[in-house]
Amino acid sequence: MEEKKLDINSIIGFVLIFGILAYMLWQNKPTPEELEAQEKAKQEQVEAEQKAKAQDDTLVTTAADYAVGSGVDSLQMIQLKNKLGAFAYSAAQSNDKETVVESDLFALKFSNKGGFLSEVRLKQFVDYDSIPIYMIKDNNASFNINFGTTDSRILNTQDLPFVPKVTKNGDVTVVSMKLKVSESQFLEYRYEIKEGDYMIDFAIRSQGLSSVINSSQAINLDWKLKGFRHAKSISYENRYTDVHYDYEDGKADYTRDGEDDVEDVSWIGYKQHFFSSVLLTDNKFKNVKVKTENLVQDEEIDTVFTKSFATSIPLELQGGEFNQTMDWYYGPSDFKVLNAYDRNLDELVPFGWGLFGWINRYIFMPLFGFLGGYMSYGIAIVVMTVLVKFLLSFVQYKQFLSQAKMKILKPELDAIREKHKDNKMKAQQETMALQTKAGASPMAGCLPALIQLPVFYALFQFFPSAFDLRQKSFLWVNDLSSYDVIANLPFTIPFYGNHVSLFPILASIAIFFYMRLTTGQNMQAQPQQEGMPDMAKMMKYMMYFSPIMMLFFFNNYASGLSLYYFISNVISIGIILVIKNFILDEDKIHAQIQEKKKQPKKENRFQKKMAEMMEQAEKQKQAQQKRK
Repeated sequence: MEEKKLDINSIIGFVLIFGILAYMLWQNKPTPEELEAQEKAKQEQVEAEQKAKAQDDTLVTTAADYAVGSGVDSLQMIQLKNKLGAFAYSAAQSNDKETVVESDLFALKFSNKGGFLSEVRLKQFVDYDSIPIYMIKDNNASFNINFGTTDSRILNTQDLPFVPKVTKNGDVTVVSMKLKVSESQFLEYRYEIKEGDYMIDFAIRSQGLSSVINSSQAINLDWKLKGFRHAKSISYENRYTDVHYDYEDGKADYTRDGEDDVEDVSWIGYKQHFFSSVLLTDNKFKNVKVKTENLVQDEEIDTVFTKSFATSIPLELQGGEFNQTMDWYYGPSDFKVLNAYDRNLDELVPFGWGLFGWINRYIFMPLFGFLGGYMSYGIAIVVMTVLVKFLLSFVQYKQFLSQAKMKILKPELDAIREKHKDNKMKAQQETMALQTKAGASPMAGCLPALIQLPVFYALFQFFPSAFDLRQKSFLWVNDLSSYDVIANLPFTIPFYGNHVSLFPILASIAIFFYMRLTTGQNMQAQPQQEGMPDMAKMMKYMMYFSPIMMLFFFNNYASGLSLYYFISNVISIGIILVIKNFILDEDKIHAQIQEKKKQPKKENRFQKKMAEMMEQAEKQKQAQQKRK
């Protein structure tokens, strides 16, 4: 009976104790605010762990994370020393991962194996297919220093493990890549990336390696790159893709395909039409070898690369150590951007040589930039064309006036040739005398045309090189720096392509009517010379051939250039019609010619010399006839 009471008492006691514990737990349960705080803390912990894992995969910030012997046993260290010699120390601290850095302009990756830039993305640009612009990606570039060591090894930095360290100083991010022999002995690549700047400061220096590197052996720096395709027409892009270099204090040159040996080089630039990769140096490179090779065999194939570039540069040690201060430029081939660095980089923009380049730099570039600030670039092309044609209208007037004079004199010139048909020399003398008296010379019509040639060629160079036109739309054109398409063809026409562009068609039609106006006048004015080609027939052929050539040649060219030629020729037609119908009066010109013929005409030195030569030739001819 007592045992039963005890059992009942025990049960009651356990129930009371359980009830008290349950009450205490209920009293101490977390509030909703506390539960939310706990959940947030858990989430933050998970995010922190994920971030730490991602950082460990891509970014090494300090060398302390890879202390000697970390993950490397003594046997492995022996194997590394057998393979790398003194640089086995660096292998024990590094790994094959990448270091990632970004600025407002760049997304960069540095390979810990080799210490070089393994990926460069320009964040503010995309290509014709809206794909980000990569200058370097997927092993399309390499940067290597080949050197010998005092223990008779030949090493390549692109195969060696560098220890990365990333630091931030305001708007400047510093990436240090060290190939170590010890903590105080190393070869370092140092990069400084600045916000808002396409120029990356770069230095190669070493410390304490004079006893490791064999300075008696040649040390070569090799930089290679295969340019990615960025434009819709790869053949058009390749036309402006080449390797440029600056040498001998400001001289600039380039090679489009082949090899060059250059002395005293300040920079080497791999130019890919609208984007460039440039290596610059403060201490000039000696005996540089540059090479470029076309990688496009057939545009119909979806080609990834345009051209391959290679540069080999001998490096000299200073006191047994590396000490080379350089810069990297990865960015647009934009004249304004390049010119701002004041290092002759604007030579990457092919504005033309001599006078043509001068016209583009100091006239068309400022004018186009000014107009582009107030209107769309398509309208800016039209307005600039109108201004150019207006300024050159006096040249066209002189040219047309000369043609009109020759047309009026044609009956008299024909009469002279008929009179002296058996004496060509005499006919030429009297023809020249008549033209001199009348103030009408065939050369007077050629000179105005020659004056227009520098402007014509300068604009031909300007529009394909104007970075501001890139991906700017106008009317039906999506990109003024590339060809426009109104129809795609199911086949490819040789030299024409597999598409139809409208602006070249309009420009060809305008050229035809312009040449019909000017050539018709010339054919009437130019008399047929005996023993000479039929100029009238040749001009007639040119009237039809030139528009066809324009149509085929410009079908794959920048639509901005075709737009210019279309507007230019339409304006020229208008100017000629105004001059012909409202300004020039043939009766008045004829009267002026007759008055000039009555006046004594002073011959200049050239005319006198020509007359003397013709007289001497005539005398010699008469003497020969007498001897016969």
